[in-house]
Amino acid sequence: MLSDKFKNYLHLHFLVFIAGFTAILGELITVGSFELVWYRMVMAAILMFIYIKLRGFKLRVPRKELMLYLGAGVLIALHWVTFFESIKQANVSIALAMFSTGAFFTSLLEPLIYRRKIKPYEIVLGIIVIFGVYLIAKTEMRYLNGILLRLLSAVFSSWFAVLNGKFVRTNRPSVIAIYEFASGIITLTLVIWLLKSGFQADFFSLSTSDFSYLFILASICTAYAFIAVIEVMKSITPYTVVLTYNLEPVYGIVLAILLF
Repeated sequence: MLSDKFKNYLHLHFLVFIAGFTAILGELITVGSFELVWYRMVMAAILMFIYIKLRGFKLRVPRKELMLYLGAGVLIALHWVTFFESIKQANVSIALAMFSTGAFFTSLLEPLIYRRKIKPYEIVLGIIVIFGVYLIAKTEMRYLNGILLRLLSAVFSSWFAVLNGKFVRTNRPSVIAIYEFASGIITLTLVIWLLKSGFQADFFSLSTSDFSYLFILASICTAYAFIAVIEVMKSITPYTVVLTYNLEPVYGIVLAILLF
C-alpha cells in the first residue's frame, strides 16, 4: 500500500504537469500580461470562495497572519505578471527553461526563513542550474528581456513558495490562497488603474477563446493546483517542491512542440 508521502510525491508530479500546461495557455491567450493575471486571479478567487463556503471553512485569521498572507499575494501577482510577460517577449521554451533557477533561489531563501543551516548540496545543484541558464542565455541573446523577466519571476516564485510552506502549518491552504489572491487582485487593480489605461470598455471585451482559456487557467491550473501544492507542502519541503517543479520545462516544452 502506498504511503501518504509517496502519494504526495505523485500528486506533486501531476501538479508539475499542469504547471507545464500553464505556459501553453499563456501563449494562446491574447490579452496583455497584467490583464491576463488580473482575470486569472479574479476567476480563481471566486472559485476558491465557493469552495470554502461549500466546505464550511472559517475565513477569520489572526491579524498578523493576515498581513503575511497579503504580502505573499503581492509576490504571487508579480511572479505571474513577469512569467507571462517573459513568454510574450521570448517564447514558451525560454520562459520554462529559466524556471529551473528557482531551486537556487529557494536554497538561499529557505534557510533564512526557516532559520536552518544552508545545505551545501542544495547550493551545488543550484549553481549547476545557473550554469545551464548561462549556456541558454549565451545562445539566445535576442530573448534577453524575456530571460531577465523569467529570472525575476523565479525569485518571486521561490519567495512565496517558501512562505507558503510555513503558512500551511497554521491554516488551511484554501483560506491562505483566498487572502493571497485578494491581495494580488488589489495590487493589480491599482497598477492597471494608475499606470495603464485603466478599466476601459475594451478591458472587459474578451473573445470566446480567451475567456475559455482563462477559465481553464483559473480553475484547473490555479484554484485547484494552488490549493493542492500548498497541501503537498505539509509533508514535502519547499525546496523539494521547487526542485521537482524543474520538470515543468520538460512537460511544457513537449506540449509546446506538439501544439506549436
